[in-house]
Amino acid sequence: MSEEKLPEPHSPAGALDPFADPGLPAHEPRVTDIDEKAARRAERQVSLLFVISMLATIGFIASYVSIDKYKIIDIFFFGKIGALNLALGCTLGVALFCIGAGAIHWARTLMTDEEIVQERHEFKSDPADREGAIREFQRGAAESGFGRRSMIRRTMIGAMALVPLSGVVLLRDLGPLPSVALRHTWWGKNGKNGRTLIINENTNKPLRPEHIVKGSLVMAKPEGLNVDNHDYLEEIGKAAILLIRLEPDEIKSKKQLEWSYNGVVAYSKICTHVGCPIGLYEQQTHHLLCPCHQSTFDLADDGAVVFGPAARSLPQLKITVNEKTGFLEAIGDFAEPVGPSFWERG
Repeated sequence: MSEEKLPEPHSPAGALDPFADPGLPAHEPRVTDIDEKAARRAERQVSLLFVISMLATIGFIASYVSIDKYKIIDIFFFGKIGALNLALGCTLGVALFCIGAGAIHWARTLMTDEEIVQERHEFKSDPADREGAIREFQRGAAESGFGRRSMIRRTMIGAMALVPLSGVVLLRDLGPLPSVALRHTWWGKNGKNGRTLIINENTNKPLRPEHIVKGSLVMAKPEGLNVDNHDYLEEIGKAAILLIRLEPDEIKSKKQLEWSYNGVVAYSKICTHVGCPIGLYEQQTHHLLCPCHQSTFDLADDGAVVFGPAARSLPQLKITVNEKTGFLEAIGDFAEPVGPSFWERG
């Protein structure tokens, strides 16, 4: 009985190499390869995209400088949206899109599209292969038309040069220098007799000394600073305070005692490390802990740092009581800048 030879697995009978590489199809020239008018038209289209990108970048900068950051507009289907955000998003999006679209259109219509196959090899190529690669690179650079198509070259360079300016002007959003922004808070906008009424942050009612219970924290803000203010978030981030009641004999510093009222002391709520809001209080030790990086301040000792990365004490706010109304009031601003330390300080 004769044995019948079976075909190779995964291979039809009689097929020698069913997965042979068919190779690349024959190269077909594009219209722009054989028609100079079409090539010039494509060149103008690419340049137009780069010019639009340049104009959009200029529009981005103009919008950033001229549009009020608090202006709100109502757009159908989208509702209310910040006019500045809308303008910046649209102009920067158009600028980046046109650079990308111009580069793609340039590559698809004017740069060489002939595929070159090179077999992979291990480790370092021999000198002949390296010389061949250099020649192919130089050939590709020459066929891209970058050297002889001056319109594309100039407009692309212009678009690429202008787009980074969008990032440069955004530096304005870093705000004023710390020496200006952190030295003055809303408490300095004194009312009658150079005093500012202290308002409970939760109830929006004036505070009396008896409202401050020993062992608890009371969050407060200055009178006149409301959510309706267009710069509320900026100002409350600097003016927020904590009120704590201590026994007068527990206060170690004479200056701290003079700035308090019957043991009620007021400190900035903003950590002097990187500006996180503080709110974790330990009654037995009078320590206040920042939840971000565990900086710890002793509220019975001028708000001094006892642990963590903070480099300076919490600023204290000088307070008193209005004899007519019985409400707590702040006398002037903080004596030193609030929030994180900065290079201009001191």
